[in-house]
Amino acid sequence: LGYMWAHPSKKLLFMGGDIAQTQEWNFDAELRWDLLRYPMHQAMRQWVRDLNALYAAHPEFYELDYDPAGFEWIDCRDVDNSILIMMRKGRPSPDGDQDPEARRPFSIVACNFTPVVRHGYVVGVPRPGSYSEVLNSDDRAYGGSGVINEGNFGTRPQPMHGRDQSIVITLPPLAVLVLQLIAT
Repeated sequence: LGYMWAHPSKKLLFMGGDIAQTQEWNFDAELRWDLLRYPMHQAMRQWVRDLNALYAAHPEFYELDYDPAGFEWIDCRDVDNSILIMMRKGRPSPDGDQDPEARRPFSIVACNFTPVVRHGYVVGVPRPGSYSEVLNSDDRAYGGSGVINEGNFGTRPQPMHGRDQSIVITLPPLAVLVLQLIAT
């Protein structure tokens, strides 16, 4: 679901997907709300709530859905590690004399599609500054193993993925992270 929310296009969540319903939806019966007595189903519900909150609060995830300017691959070639990294971009803010690209809000989404933790993973970023993990599907609150990136991490002048700056993160197993620039 994290990959779907981050990827361009409108979202389609089938009945019961937000609570990890174990059976196919039956139009003759209500959803299996009783599943919410189990922690993993509650965790899935919280994950969907937090994805929705992130999506609503950050226009880069929706305002340019059908415009190529709203999406950019950072890395889609790491087939050996099954990692995809993308950037969602919004419209530039109208104020300021800076280059419009410097005024464009963005979020970086990193997806690890393997059960292997990737420590010291270098990600090229578009702007120097301090970045923070704002959402991580491997957080224990979502039923994950708890591999998270705590605190902030500053850029370094090491080129990566065609960019002049990079950050070093840990990619949790079978997880989606959302990273944002918090200070320049």
